[in-house]
Amino acid sequence: MIRLEKLCKIYRSPDGRKTTAVRELSLEVAQGSVLALVGTSGCGKTTTLKMINRLIEPTSGTVYIDDKDVRQVNPEALRRDIGYVFQMIGLMPHWSVAQNVATVPRLLGWDRQRTADRVDELLEMVCLDANAYRDRKPSQLSGGQRQRVGFARALAAGPAAMLLDEPFGAIDPIQRSTLQEEFRTLQRKLNLTVVMVTHDMTEALLLADHIAVMDAGVMLRHGTPHELLTDPREAYVEELVATPRRHAKVIDDLLAQESKTQESPTQESRPRE
Repeated sequence: MIRLEKLCKIYRSPDGRKTTAVRELSLEVAQGSVLALVGTSGCGKTTTLKMINRLIEPTSGTVYIDDKDVRQVNPEALRRDIGYVFQMIGLMPHWSVAQNVATVPRLLGWDRQRTADRVDELLEMVCLDANAYRDRKPSQLSGGQRQRVGFARALAAGPAAMLLDEPFGAIDPIQRSTLQEEFRTLQRKLNLTVVMVTHDMTEALLLADHIAVMDAGVMLRHGTPHELLTDPREAYVEELVATPRRHAKVIDDLLAQESKTQESPTQESRPRE
């Protein structure tokens, strides 16, 4: 569905110095799968994401979507066909929820009834009651609700592919977990092809089918979550997977202690001699 071939982005400063943000990156994302781009800030993952829909033009290399070179597609038309969700959500504050969700259908010239029906369908799809939320302003929503509206907006024109840039990063832990589960369920139901940027390796392990670890513009490791956990190969990758491993061990130890406590009879419950 999405293929990157030797993708490269070089920035040039006014004094002529060059900074390579992404270097010779080649990747394939199969139809209906989720790829997570992982790495520290400045590693090139967001630049890579934005080159897919031409928000940033590559210095060299090619992006293909459905075997079509995206350079042959009008940038605005390309972006309307690819859902885009980012951390700050970007809802228009003076528009209602319905108006925000209807952004792309309005650009595509859909009639009023078709647009209204699609808005209600999408709100229900992202677990927001249309009757309760369509007329609210973004300021009347929680962070998790605003992000749900952001997902609904990105899905409005029925895209086959979506780009997610830290979509759950600004949401509290409880809502984040719920949204992650809802996203994965929705992605599988709609068979969406997704490229997701995250700095959270645990999130990548839980949500992605494949993970690409980047550092200084270079892809160090690419594989399934199981492959990265069992064979990280690079020291940097090992460092990234160490944290979720450590957290999992702590939780396992706590559960084992709790189980042992429940199995051991208390002083009061022991029979008297």
